[in-house]
Amino acid sequence: MEQNLSAQTLPNSLSNHQDDVVPAAADDDPPSLSLQALEALKEFLAEQSQPLPDTAAESRAADSVAPALISEDWRLSQFWYDPHTAETLAQEVLILCNSLPDSAARVACVACPSLYAYLKNNDSDVPVQLLEYDKRFEQYGSDFTFYDYNRPEDLPLELKHAFDIVVADPPYLSRECLEKVAQTVSFLARSEKSYLLLLTGAVQKERAAELMGLHPCGFRPQHSSKLGNEFRLFTNYDPAMRLEGWDVEK
Repeated sequence: MEQNLSAQTLPNSLSNHQDDVVPAAADDDPPSLSLQALEALKEFLAEQSQPLPDTAAESRAADSVAPALISEDWRLSQFWYDPHTAETLAQEVLILCNSLPDSAARVACVACPSLYAYLKNNDSDVPVQLLEYDKRFEQYGSDFTFYDYNRPEDLPLELKHAFDIVVADPPYLSRECLEKVAQTVSFLARSEKSYLLLLTGAVQKERAAELMGLHPCGFRPQHSSKLGNEFRLFTNYDPAMRLEGWDVEK
């Protein structure tokens, strides 16, 4: 396609030379540019042909690493983890899976769909069941189970005591909600040796210990939408050097 390069569209190096025209011998001959103006024109055209900055490519690369997430619905108290938190949790769960003698260790994600997405993004073969109230996640097929925390054990019988790792993120910070989610965790866990991870407000520390024998870790979960409440990660096992270990008060 031809372009009309006016003085307004040319860079300063060219527009400054718009009067630098060598007159031709005859009035009917077209004007010609001086050597200096021609060099400036070549430089301008070369710059126009350069590819876009790497930032666009870097952005596409970042999108290819992080899984696509369904938008949050705040009416359902949905707040997704930020990428660092989601990736850290996913890596921890995969480490736990690999530590178990059963290579087909099953994972339950209770009301934490962003963790489910990151787990499957890291290892599509890991058996993960998402228990979630939001039916938009039915797109995950058989990996989705409808879950209402008000009916903590109203779940398919095939899920009872079927999971080696259970990660739960109660939608609300009330004692009632945590108590019911604790019932669900007990229903899902294969045995007392199952790994349990709970993400909830720091205010639930004593209740988490009382209901499920959990202790806070040094790692602090963060959300993409900044929340006013301090969140903590609680586990029933000592992660040692991972997750900054148990945050044990001296």
